Amino acid sequence: MVFTDYKGLTVAQVSEMRRLLRASEIDYRVVKNTLASIAAEDTPVSVAKDQFVGPVGIAIGYDDPVLVAKKVLEYAKGNETLGVKGGVIEGKFVDLKDLKNVASLPSRDVQLAMLAGVMSAPMSKMASLLQATIRKFGYALNGLKEKKSQ
Repeated sequence: MVFTDYKGLTVAQVSEMRRLLRASEIDYRVVKNTLASIAAEDTPVSVAKDQFVGPVGIAIGYDDPVLVAKKVLEYAKGNETLGVKGGVIEGKFVDLKDLKNVASLPSRDVQLAMLAGVMSAPMSKMASLLQATIRKFGYALNGLKEKKSQ
């Protein structure tokens, strides 16, 4: 979840941003501060209650927090009128600097692939070592067989 200050954006610019975010399965909502504060109580978003001041737009991603941060900061880079206040990732408030660090991470799918690769490397190495041992044993038996046949 990323909090933005949309003050100064035209309706067309907000619509364009919504369309770009929606393509990545991210919702963007303009919220009333009072209602957002009440809704945030007793939820992981309650750590960001102080952000509900002035015009606030919230980008909500349901799967990958890295993707939300990337897409919002990417749009903000191209449109300097959009202000990024911070966000909530896994129940912790992150400021703009930390949000930029999160956006520089690879996506969730890439991270899972990297983890799978790291975990499979020792197993494949072990399998090749066992296979080499069996192969050497087979060569030794074959050599013994040839020696006895001579």
